[in-house]
Amino acid sequence: MEDYPITISVEYEEKLSRLTTFFRYAMAIPHYICLWGIGIAVQIVVFIAWWAILFLGRHTRWTFDFVSGYLRWYIRVGSYCLLLADKYPLFGFQ
Repeated sequence: MEDYPITISVEYEEKLSRLTTFFRYAMAIPHYICLWGIGIAVQIVVFIAWWAILFLGRHTRWTFDFVSGYLRWYIRVGSYCLLLADKYPLFGFQ
């Protein structure tokens, strides 16, 4: 059997918070406001990265870190709103 580079493990949680489940969209509003503003910056950085890749032949480290951090944050918030994660997402590019 081959080893794959990505593995997913999901643990079943017996008790989920009903109160936070009811208010998830309201609790995610601050995240979406921040992500909206950073999303504008990401579009500009992606445009800069495209030109850097065209002329340098490689992706610059700071553009890669910025865009991948934004995507990780966006996925954490999206999974929280879609009831895929019960833990409230952290603010930032962790």
